[in-house]
Amino acid sequence: MSLLDQVEAALDTIRPYLLADGGNVSVEEITSESVVKLKLLGACGSCPMSIMTLKAGIEEAIKKAVPEVKAVEAINLTDIDDPNAVLPENMR
Repeated sequence: MSLLDQVEAALDTIRPYLLADGGNVSVEEITSESVVKLKLLGACGSCPMSIMTLKAGIEEAIKKAVPEVKAVEAINLTDIDDPNAVLPENMR
């Protein structure tokens, strides 16, 4: 199983939670240094809590399932203080 397949399998374990809030995530790149670069989609892309989702949920799931991964980064994190950030409907 390729590194990408392993990362996708790890993401599939948490996707139901992301989808429940109207979000998702896609793998954009896995670098030669084993850094996974993700794009947060849907509600996750504009949520001020996206940094928490990335660190406590997504990164933890990937690193637990794929120890070779050195880091997980999002290419489009929304800053918690961004005035344009929008919480998912069920978190308001």
